[in-house]
Amino acid sequence: MNQHISVYIKIVFLFVLLSLPLSFFGQDKRPFVVVLDAGHGGHDPGAKGRFSEEKDINLAVTFLVGDKIKENDPDTKIIYTRDRDIFVPLKRRAEIANEAQADLFISIHTNAATNRLASGTETYTLGIGKNDQHMDVAIRENAVILYEDDYKENYGGFDPNSIESYIIFEFMQDKNMDQSINFASMLQDGFAFEAQRIDRGVRQAGFLVLRNTTMPSVLVELGYISNTVEEKYL
Repeated sequence: MNQHISVYIKIVFLFVLLSLPLSFFGQDKRPFVVVLDAGHGGHDPGAKGRFSEEKDINLAVTFLVGDKIKENDPDTKIIYTRDRDIFVPLKRRAEIANEAQADLFISIHTNAATNRLASGTETYTLGIGKNDQHMDVAIRENAVILYEDDYKENYGGFDPNSIESYIIFEFMQDKNMDQSINFASMLQDGFAFEAQRIDRGVRQAGFLVLRNTTMPSVLVELGYISNTVEEKYL
């Protein structure tokens, strides 16, 4: 009898083991996934400086960021929304991150202003711009959808040049908002203390590229291509 009970216990234990997820045994350690998004590209140059274009700066810096992450943590998986000079719709950029089940989404851009003395870095999370300047940045970056033939269908009738279209962001509840803001703050600290750049702070605006991501997401404005000194630095 005891022998039969012993065999039964072994069989039950085997079934329990087989039912456990692989992560229980440490064989399903999913890597941390970061999606790096180089803004603009292809027939969309982004902002233009005196001797350079935003799309090229964004891509070059994106590769540098990817290399630095791998250097510090080889186990991290890096995914690029574009790895060459091509146009990628904003909607597709978010889809790439969502399909990869990314843990973090970083969209890299270069700023511009009519004031040629404007300078410094700023990092945005999704939200409502608190002043006209924040709105202007969002309008400029969102205008990339105008390069898409079916942008009205893809973005639910969103008009990047209409203030009314941005009202929708007031009703959005981003479950990743706190993490996005915390990460944006860390980036700005890095810009200010490590890279010695002018810190323009963490801001919020209605960026379409951040709207459809399902993970903590930020959009970085590296500096002002309209400022000759910063353009050379970038």
